[in-house]
Amino acid sequence: MSWLANGLRWIFDYIVGFSNSYGIAIILVTILIRLVMLPLTVKQAKSMAVMKEIQPKLQELQKKYKDNPQELQSRTLKLYQEYKYNPLGGCLPLLIQLPILWAFFQVLRDLPQSDLAKFFYLNLTEPDPFYVLPLLSVLTQYISIRQTATDPSQQGMMLFMPFFIGLISIRLPAGLVLYWVVGNVFSIVQQAWISKRFPAAPQGGQVK
Repeated sequence: MSWLANGLRWIFDYIVGFSNSYGIAIILVTILIRLVMLPLTVKQAKSMAVMKEIQPKLQELQKKYKDNPQELQSRTLKLYQEYKYNPLGGCLPLLIQLPILWAFFQVLRDLPQSDLAKFFYLNLTEPDPFYVLPLLSVLTQYISIRQTATDPSQQGMMLFMPFFIGLISIRLPAGLVLYWVVGNVFSIVQQAWISKRFPAAPQGGQVK
């Protein structure tokens, strides 16, 4: 995956060349990545809108056929087909983000110690000493998960995942946590727009 890190480093250095700030470069590159991924994210949002619509029917099937796993599986697949829902439709953006996150870590790990790595009170090559960014990572991750939750049973994940991200963020370079926070803020605004733009239709599993 070194080619991805090298490509990201080239874009990063290009932006630093006219911004003279690694912090501004991180923010702009993050927004650029999210804009490139927007078509996949819209597709994911449509899939989630359908899941929210069929969730009550899934729960009814689970209660009705709880003692008959084969019939439950058959009915569930039939429901998915009726609503044209792909259970794996929401995974692709996450799978794409993981190597990008790794590449970002490689780029930030090699940042030189210079004034360009200073962003407000932060040294982007070191952990945030005042834990502002880790706290923001917890808050923005919680809001993002809450926006996209489709199942009441996900309440535990809504609490665990932000806490886990925040715990990791304490030890990571501030630049990487800045990338995560900016990405979360972008996702929150994006999801609010998508929810208004593509609400679930009353029937047929389609979104408007």
